[in-house]
Amino acid sequence: MANLGSSTIMLTGAGGALATAIAQELDDAGAQMVLVGRGEALERAADRFPATEVLDLDLTQESSVEALRKVKVDTLIHTVGAFTMQDIHKATTQDLRAMFDTNMTTLFHAVQGVLPHMLKQKDGLVMGVSAGQAARLSGPKSALYTASKAAVSAYVLSLHDELKAKGVRGMVLYPMGAVDTPANRDAGLSWETMIDPRGLAKSVAHALTRPDRAHITEIKVYPDV
Repeated sequence: MANLGSSTIMLTGAGGALATAIAQELDDAGAQMVLVGRGEALERAADRFPATEVLDLDLTQESSVEALRKVKVDTLIHTVGAFTMQDIHKATTQDLRAMFDTNMTTLFHAVQGVLPHMLKQKDGLVMGVSAGQAARLSGPKSALYTASKAAVSAYVLSLHDELKAKGVRGMVLYPMGAVDTPANRDAGLSWETMIDPRGLAKSVAHALTRPDRAHITEIKVYPDV
C-alpha cells in the first residue's frame, strides 16, 4: 500500500463513483483529504471518509475560487465531469456550454483556487480526469464531450510544461472506456466492458507516490476485455 501520510489532497466530485474509489485508496494510504462536492453526495462522502475540510461548492461558479484559496493542499485530483451522446448536427450552443462548464470550467476554477499555495511552497500536483475519446481525439455521437475532455488534457499538460520548473506538475488520467458507475449501468452498458473504478483509483495512488524524477504525466487505463 502506498504511503501518502505527508500529503494533503483535494478531491473534487466527492461522492461520485470514481471519487469514492479514489478516496478509499487515499484513506488507506493515510492521506489527509479535502472533499469538495455538492449536496447529498458530498454528505455521504464526508460520513464515510475523514477529511480536514468539507466544501460544498459549485465549481462552475467563479465565486468558488476564493473559497478554495483558503485551503492549503499539496495535490488536486479533479474528478468532476459529465457525459452526453448526441448527433453532432443536433447539438446546440446550450449543449456546448453545459459540457465545457462541467468538464473544463470546473477544472479551471479548482486550479485557480489551489495554485497560489502550490506556487508559494514550490510543490504541487494537479491531476485531471480526461477520457479515452480525448486520447484518440475522436468519438462518434460525442463531439462536445470529446472536445471538452481534450481541453482538460491540453490544459493540464500545458500547466505541467509551464510550471514544472517551479515545482508544480500536471497529470492526466484517461479511462480508456466507460467507467462502471450506476449511471452507466442504468444507460444499459454491460459491466463486463466497463472499467472498475477501483482499478482507476489504484492507478492514481501508484502515480502519486512516484519520485519527481519518475513523474507520470499521462495514465491510460483500459477495460479488461
